[in-house]
Amino acid sequence: MEDVNVIKLPVMEERQPAKKRTRPPKFDPKEEDQERQTNVKRLAGLGETDGSVKLLEELLFGAEDELVDRLVEQEEQQTGASSVEDGSCDSEDQDPQDQVQTREPVWVDEDDELEEEVDMKHRYRRDLVRGEAESTMTNQRLQERMRQQFQKAMGGAPSWADANVKKKNADEEDEEDEDLLRRTGNFVASSDRLPSGVLRMKKCLHANSSRPSEDGLTTVQFHPSAQVVMTAGLDQSVSLFQVDGKTNPKIQSIHLERFPVHRAQFSRDGDTVIATSLKNKMFYLYDMMEGRVTPVHAVRGLNEARVKEFSVCPEGGALLLTGTNGYLHLLTLKTKEVVRSMKINGDVIGVAFSHDGSKVFVNSEDGEVYVWDMRSSRCMNRFTDEGCVKGTSIASSPNGQYLACGSQSGVVNVYSQEACLNSANPKPLKAVMNLLTSATSLTFNRSSEILAIASRAEDEAVRLVHLPSLTVFSNFPVSKRKIVYRTSCLDFSPHSGFFSLANNKGHAPLFRLLHYKDF
Repeated sequence: MEDVNVIKLPVMEERQPAKKRTRPPKFDPKEEDQERQTNVKRLAGLGETDGSVKLLEELLFGAEDELVDRLVEQEEQQTGASSVEDGSCDSEDQDPQDQVQTREPVWVDEDDELEEEVDMKHRYRRDLVRGEAESTMTNQRLQERMRQQFQKAMGGAPSWADANVKKKNADEEDEEDEDLLRRTGNFVASSDRLPSGVLRMKKCLHANSSRPSEDGLTTVQFHPSAQVVMTAGLDQSVSLFQVDGKTNPKIQSIHLERFPVHRAQFSRDGDTVIATSLKNKMFYLYDMMEGRVTPVHAVRGLNEARVKEFSVCPEGGALLLTGTNGYLHLLTLKTKEVVRSMKINGDVIGVAFSHDGSKVFVNSEDGEVYVWDMRSSRCMNRFTDEGCVKGTSIASSPNGQYLACGSQSGVVNVYSQEACLNSANPKPLKAVMNLLTSATSLTFNRSSEILAIASRAEDEAVRLVHLPSLTVFSNFPVSKRKIVYRTSCLDFSPHSGFFSLANNKGHAPLFRLLHYKDF
């Protein structure tokens, strides 16, 4: 028998298919790395290129990111974690309303699972104790007690804690976004209306800080067109200041000998200042352009012992003087004479012109309000201010919508001007009762969005009323800090950018109203 040379070929071990394991072993990074390196060496021995090695690695094990994802999935399967995503559920018969998304915590602290006793005598936990026996409490029980207290305070579980509600809200937001993208146009809009509640404002340096008055101020008024404010008072002076909110430098100041100023006002064109005193029939005209002060000793046709209260007519060139015994006298500044007079029952305590100057509202001391036609000098209407025993002030809004009447009790009734013109018994839109003493000063801002009311009988007795909501701004004056003191006069700048007051301390506090952009 011939000898046969037998060549033994290396036999490669056939890899048995891995048995299906119901519970994969725990992931070991070192072991996985060693196995990976071994496979690389085996493939390199077969003469595979680096590129094919990489490809084969990805086919066997997946890319690195995919490998990590697979390992994470194995860990979740091992711990029995399950979640409901994208609206899927484990049972087809499950009620859709009961499909609540639940997620296991990423990290579980073993110390949290311990039945540790918490001391309930601590001052932060006393509100959670329901009896003396609960001096200590387990962590789990404390969490449940805090959850119950929170839901009780919220009136139940809040909607943001409900997964179904959150999903529903998210779907609605997606629909709104899709609808937004289907339309064109300007979606950015800002409201120019003054909001109620809190008035955004900034305290500035006093308007007359460069020359404070040595006595109480009786007048503060902004120039109708220039960035200037005027102050006048019992120290016998009239001063003009430039308003910048920072230094407010003095422009000019005049001294009127033995003439404590009771009231001062700009003329309609802003070129002249008219000033009256307490016990003089004489009054002064101050021409600012020429710097000339002219005393007016007598007025033809005026039979009054003194000239104290007056108002500048909106049409310009005339003053409406308040006389005694219910008289009102119309005086022309050009000829310095009275052209006509009107009379009401009782004493006149205040006048307010309509926005076009064609009518004037006159408030009497006994609480009656008269409406006069300025062209015909005829009384058009007359009514009683509701609940008023003694009237003290009156003001009309520049837009012709409102009329405010103040009384000695501090109540300010706000009426519709239209009702005051046509009704013998108009009802107030609102009775503002925030003042406890006589309402002596009333002023509307130019846009008729704010009504300022004040009393000179008490410190800090100033309120700002929002229109048309007829509610009082809650942040003025500032509590626990005296700034305003006793106010005798108040005014807004032409475009409501500034607000100032004249007080008994000789100061004119100045405030910047941030809602309004112009002076």
